[in-house]
Amino acid sequence: MLIVGISLLGTLLGFTYGSYDSRWVPYPRFNKLSWAFAVAIISLIFTIASFFTMLVFYLKVNAKIIKARLIEQQNMVDNDDEVQDDDDRNIDDEIQKIASTSASRIYSQPGGYQKMSVPSGDARIGFEVIEDLGDSGNEDPIAVGIGGYPLKVNQLTESELDELANFHPTLSCGRNKQTPVPEFVPGHVALDKKVLRFYAYFKESVTESQNEHYRVRNVIIYYYLEDDTMHIYEPMQANSGLSQGWLLKRQRIPKNDCGEYYSWKDLNIGLSITIYGRVYRVTNCDEFTRNFFESEGIEVNEPESIPTDPYLEFRARRDEVRGNITKSTFDSRRQFCELDRQVLRFYAVWDDRKELFGDLRRCSILYFLNDDTMEVREHHLRNDGRDPCSLLIRRHRFPKDRDDVPVTFPSVCLEISSSEIKEYYSPKDLRIGESIVIYGRAFLLYDCDSFTKAWYYQNFGLTDFKPIDVEPVKPEPQKMEIPFYNGFGSLEDSLASCRSFLPKTPKVDFGKQVDYSTKVLRYGAKLVSVHPNDDLRKFIISYRLADDMVQIWEVPIQNTGFPGGTFLKRTRIAKPGSTTETPKYYGPRDFSLGSIIDVFGTRFVITDADEYVVKFMEANRDQFPDSLIENLSAKVALNIIDKKVPDSRSCKKGGAANLKRTPGDVDKMVDDLALQFRKLGLSDVIRMDELFLKYNKDRLCYIDIENLKDICKKLQLPGDDDVLNKVSHFCEFLDKYGNDGRMTLDEFRAFLQSKPKPE
Repeated sequence: MLIVGISLLGTLLGFTYGSYDSRWVPYPRFNKLSWAFAVAIISLIFTIASFFTMLVFYLKVNAKIIKARLIEQQNMVDNDDEVQDDDDRNIDDEIQKIASTSASRIYSQPGGYQKMSVPSGDARIGFEVIEDLGDSGNEDPIAVGIGGYPLKVNQLTESELDELANFHPTLSCGRNKQTPVPEFVPGHVALDKKVLRFYAYFKESVTESQNEHYRVRNVIIYYYLEDDTMHIYEPMQANSGLSQGWLLKRQRIPKNDCGEYYSWKDLNIGLSITIYGRVYRVTNCDEFTRNFFESEGIEVNEPESIPTDPYLEFRARRDEVRGNITKSTFDSRRQFCELDRQVLRFYAVWDDRKELFGDLRRCSILYFLNDDTMEVREHHLRNDGRDPCSLLIRRHRFPKDRDDVPVTFPSVCLEISSSEIKEYYSPKDLRIGESIVIYGRAFLLYDCDSFTKAWYYQNFGLTDFKPIDVEPVKPEPQKMEIPFYNGFGSLEDSLASCRSFLPKTPKVDFGKQVDYSTKVLRYGAKLVSVHPNDDLRKFIISYRLADDMVQIWEVPIQNTGFPGGTFLKRTRIAKPGSTTETPKYYGPRDFSLGSIIDVFGTRFVITDADEYVVKFMEANRDQFPDSLIENLSAKVALNIIDKKVPDSRSCKKGGAANLKRTPGDVDKMVDDLALQFRKLGLSDVIRMDELFLKYNKDRLCYIDIENLKDICKKLQLPGDDDVLNKVSHFCEFLDKYGNDGRMTLDEFRAFLQSKPKPE
């Protein structure tokens, strides 16, 4: 089309140009007319060529379309022919089957029979006369009777063959027609004008009025099935003061923030749906909606009732016609004269313990029969912290339904009068076990006096006046559960942190510490073990009487593989089976010869005891049984008789001193003691001066036996009284190295420094 347009434009310009004078023609031998016609002819040639090109293209396109349509029609015809051939073939097969099963021969005349043949493509049955050839080998000998005639068994009659050939159902009714596919109908067409209707309500809060707090607004929810849209309509009410009608226009309503919308499957009776922040409760639906849900296999819930609107109830009561109340003819003066000085007394309690600083307050409720007035008097206890005024509520008629007043009453500015109160308390409302509410306070009547019981028996026939126990139940003291001991610190420290918010240090028996500060009971022991190497090990168990702590020290033995030394630091050892709540510790009474001591899973058997143990127990016989003293005394006496003199003495820290020594051992003992002193740093000038100022009580610049005893005790060296006295009180080596059993500070320091240094 573009080429044709350009060609026509060139032709027009050529003829137009040929009509004017042209002097700028490049070739003079040609005039302007020849130029114009040349251009016009060329343009015309292009126009004709373009036209034929478009015609050829159009014919090709139409040829393809026509060819496709012809192929489609041919396919449809072929399909119809194939269907027809299949139907004919089925009919022929059925006829052949029926004819073959019955018999294929019938008699036509004597000497021959007719053979039925079914030509293909024709439903009619033809008969052919075949000459009787007698008994041939191709015939079935069983089907031939006497004389060579075939038998007429199971053969079709002529009428049956005629009916089969001419009256077949397929020939009469035609071939089976294929059920047509139903035409596709879009959903918006199939569900057009089909709307589900639900009845619902929502509660709207009212914050501007003190007479009502909420209103119940009934709505109708319409759901359009064609496009899943909804709209909400509120029926109009007279003088409602609300903008009713269309609350929500027709639209698709979002279900959540995930892009989902409400569908009809999300709606059912008894469900609450949230639409733009407002909760609607579905209560009922119409008959079409119910049938639609049941057709889809969804069960519809039972209808629900819509709650009443307080404002509508108030309007209904206000619009009611009220009747006049006839004035009573009762004369109150007769009651005042007959029932004067007759008072009913009930004992009640006002339980105010739910409030802050509340209490169970006992009162007396007096009912005056002459004018039906009441008063409440409180019973005060001594030191109850309240004012001594006993009158709690003054005498007047107590309203029974004081809070049941019309909502229109201006209670903000006016008090309730007798015209608003409908009923007052009377004797029939007072009974033991009943609770009455007086100005918001609930009083429980639990007893009454004898006059009240007699009056109720005389007027109402009551006989049950059993009082009610209103004594407050005292709660049982809550037992504090002590947590499991975690192993940190002593048991007393852990218990102190559990029993008080601010932990307190355990109480110490200072009198016991002062009396037994230097008294230690020592026992010899061995391990209870199955290993043979443990039989050679010896232990010394020291029991401190000042704090009941036990220390175990292992005696070093050469070539045993056990270095010895401190086996257990000072601690209290609990007996097996004791708990953290009631701990039981080992005491001096538990240490007898042969007794087994369980020290945190390690078992020791007591084999020996110190002589001081027996002396201490004999001095305090009121604290120890005689059997224990006799047990230890026999062993100690035997040890004194059989004791052998040791070769040397070890003065290590915490060790036990030998009881005997031989002459010549003093120098070695002095060397050992000096070695221990140097290990503790006593040869240092500052350290020595501090100890001298601390233990030199007489300030004579000398060191004597008493000073050394104090130093040995404080440093836990073999310096106990029984040990130092049996080692010649250390005065022998003092006399040997000093003057008059005393030594100056410088001489004692020089003496220590003259000894070899510890390795």
